[in-house]
Amino acid sequence: MPRLRPILLLLATLLLGAPAARAAEQIVVSNYGVAANGMPYAVAMEKGFFQQEGADISGILSSSGGGTTVRIMLGGNLAYGEIDLAGTVAAIQGGADLRIVSDNVLTTAEFAWAAKKGSPIKALADLKGHKIGYTNPKSTSQALDVLLLETIGLKPTDAELVRVGGFGEQIVALNLGSIDVATLADPVWSKNAADLQPIVFAADVLPPLCNVIGVTTGAAANAHPDFVRAIIRGRRKAVEFMYAHPDDAGEIIAKVYNLEPAVVKAAVNRLTTSHAKSGVHYWGPGGFDFAGMDRMIHAQTVVGAFTGTADWSKLVDTSFLPDDLKPHK
Repeated sequence: MPRLRPILLLLATLLLGAPAARAAEQIVVSNYGVAANGMPYAVAMEKGFFQQEGADISGILSSSGGGTTVRIMLGGNLAYGEIDLAGTVAAIQGGADLRIVSDNVLTTAEFAWAAKKGSPIKALADLKGHKIGYTNPKSTSQALDVLLLETIGLKPTDAELVRVGGFGEQIVALNLGSIDVATLADPVWSKNAADLQPIVFAADVLPPLCNVIGVTTGAAANAHPDFVRAIIRGRRKAVEFMYAHPDDAGEIIAKVYNLEPAVVKAAVNRLTTSHAKSGVHYWGPGGFDFAGMDRMIHAQTVVGAFTGTADWSKLVDTSFLPDDLKPHK
């Protein structure tokens, strides 16, 4: 025992002096496992991209989006979240200590408008006077319905916008005749496409609108900036993998989203090629499209989801982005 004492003392000294290993952390992503925006995180987790970049993530929490995601993030002291733009800006203006650190989904290409097969509604011009579904008041789907009508010179009152409560619920409402047109988003669209009559896709008629953004807290930005940077880099790797290998990505995502691989592959292939008209990709690597952010704020203002103005110089922190994604001065 006397001989062991110096060794034990030495080990204790080394352990006390060694920096503590950072425990694995959770992040929160709006509608993860449900909507297309969060698909890169499933790929990043499966392929180990976060850990490769230095972010040890134990799991990804999901939420219904907006204020719910903000509350989960702040209540759980989480360092990173993916949230809709208007909800984040409103939270910051309400006093939440949040910083926008990346622009993750640059368009609303996951959206499609469809009718029942055989419906007389076949094109945009046919929407006037018909019932168009949306999820909930002040939602992105409601805002996009209004913008879609504007593209053909119609006001919201020229059609009847009907609250349905969800994308899956719109399929039911369409079949029951409660609505004439469903506003759908992938993967729900791809899952039901064979049984529906497509009218128009968002990527074909709407300009790029910022969909969701990456957010951190002021506390995490100061205490763990490298962790936040690693998440952005890891997600970027996943996005690059998805564009290079859409079918492989679809197989990975299908397991997390509990969907048939064929459905997810169809969605990923559609979204990775949706930039053909606008030149703007659906899933971005993280760099900011401020024009698209302005358009989304306008769209959300139209439906009352946002009031006031957004000063990006005060809301956005580009220091977490890789150098090649930072705005040119």
